[in-house]
Amino acid sequence: MIYTDVSAGWPLLAVMQLIPLLTGLLLLKIRGQTVFFLAVLATSTELVLAFLLYLGLDKQPFGVMQYAEQLQLFGVFQYHAAVDGMSVLFVLLTSILSFLCVLFILFRRLHGTSVLAIVLLIQATLVSQFVTVDLLWFWLMSVLEVGLITFLTLRWSTSLDVRPALARYVLFMVAGLVLLISSALILGWSYADQGNGSWSFDLYDLVEQGVGVNVETLVFCLLFCSLAIRIPLFPFHGWLPGFLEHDNIVVAVIYLLGTKVGVYAMLRFMFPLIPQAVIDWHSIIAAFALVGVFYAAFMALQCTNLRRLLAFVVISHSGTLMIGMSTLNKLALQGTVMLALNFGLAASGLLLMTALVWQRTGTNELHRLGGLFGYISWVGVAFLVAGLAIAGMPGTLGFDAMHLMLEGSILSFGVMVAIAATVGNLMAAGFLLSSFQYVFWGSSGVGSEQWNTGSVRLTEKILAGAVILITVVIGFYNEPWLALIEQPVGGLKVFFELMQGS
Repeated sequence: MIYTDVSAGWPLLAVMQLIPLLTGLLLLKIRGQTVFFLAVLATSTELVLAFLLYLGLDKQPFGVMQYAEQLQLFGVFQYHAAVDGMSVLFVLLTSILSFLCVLFILFRRLHGTSVLAIVLLIQATLVSQFVTVDLLWFWLMSVLEVGLITFLTLRWSTSLDVRPALARYVLFMVAGLVLLISSALILGWSYADQGNGSWSFDLYDLVEQGVGVNVETLVFCLLFCSLAIRIPLFPFHGWLPGFLEHDNIVVAVIYLLGTKVGVYAMLRFMFPLIPQAVIDWHSIIAAFALVGVFYAAFMALQCTNLRRLLAFVVISHSGTLMIGMSTLNKLALQGTVMLALNFGLAASGLLLMTALVWQRTGTNELHRLGGLFGYISWVGVAFLVAGLAIAGMPGTLGFDAMHLMLEGSILSFGVMVAIAATVGNLMAAGFLLSSFQYVFWGSSGVGSEQWNTGSVRLTEKILAGAVILITVVIGFYNEPWLALIEQPVGGLKVFFELMQGS
């Protein structure tokens, strides 16, 4: 396999990383209404550029990366960015969710703090991770992302008991980052050992030369475990339930987007770098993922907190995504990428609606909620639409994505695995939809006399309407997205076939 570059006429990828970075640094120094204007301008511009990137992408064979930019910095450290159809969709997802987060922060009247600045800096690190083709740069941006999220959580959490959950999050993330840099160093050393003695962490160089057989399994274990923590995949999921339950909703949405980096990095780096190890271990990974689907579904059954319930829905769907990736099948890989995008949008929409419920009631405990549809009907409809998208209902992006993933799973693992994954996935989604009925249609909960029962606010309509519009429009307009990732995942499938044939 050989990767090649197609350069752009202007450094679009660099601009997309610099806009949130420079705006975030500027917002650290200023306050007042200017913050509102700059934040909206920056995220709106980023969203427009993401669409321009999407529209300007040509259909190229697998391995041809576009909009390439490269700059040697010092030693083995270099800036090398390029995208294909898969990268572009994740960048677009980042831009959409970052814009929604900024709107939520402004509606919460937090623009007098540094929250907006930190969120924009996190956006810069996420975009950088989705466009880089250098493993060392990817690791560095991951470190910065974790550091910024930790600071944001510590400073602006909505829970008084966030420190235990944050400590657990930091412990897991540091472990993942250590594993990631360890795998990168082994890959760099292997490249030097097989070549002229110079180190490289560039995807193109590493794939072209290949990884030494004596270290391939070790690199796989390190790389897989580091990314499984971020996804999060059972049994590496322990940080997520407490994190979502106690953290600030803005942080939760941003980090939920960050979990998609784990899925993306497996397809971008792990699969092409160590294909033989992936082939050797893919069935075992699928078995663990299937266990995780049911484990998370049963844990969701016991949840009494709405945010914690969402955490186990995330874990259940992470198992479904991993089953799709483990098939090494074009249909399932295509469906997995689309399912990751759908889930990022839908789960983030659910978290935002959960935040609006909390603003009205001051709680996310299910036994204290009920009868909210009469007060915030728009929020209820948006919650239902997002929940149906997670369940894979027709008319949402999740329908075609789940269909492709299951069809590919049947071809690779047989019908029983596909049925089991579907049942576990629907169990978790069913508990989520049951919570919708309980929260919005059930009888009023304990302490309801202290709720804010005023009419629906404009801010609630805007956020809920945006979630509904994005979910439905993308659900009915998904063929272009499927076409965009056909070459990247199709090429991976052919590559695995060649490896198995040899």
